[in-house]
Amino acid sequence: MSAHCQLTGTQPGFGNSISHSHRRTSRRFDPNIQRKRYWLPSEGRFVRLTLSAKAIKTIDSIGIEAAVVRIRARGGKV
Repeated sequence: MSAHCQLTGTQPGFGNSISHSHRRTSRRFDPNIQRKRYWLPSEGRFVRLTLSAKAIKTIDSIGIEAAVVRIRARGGKV
């Protein structure tokens, strides 16, 4: 599963881990990605989305129909 949110477009960030001796090594900051299934009443079917935790809260706020419109506006497939 790729670390990419379908609604917000959040992707991993990159940076460095810095040890006590100040030695730097590469690391990755992954978003909190979850797979969630929602009932889409307008199409009469379930949709499974790959979302960040923040996007799940956004869907709770704006509703699944508005979220699907935003995903399709970004060019995503639902």
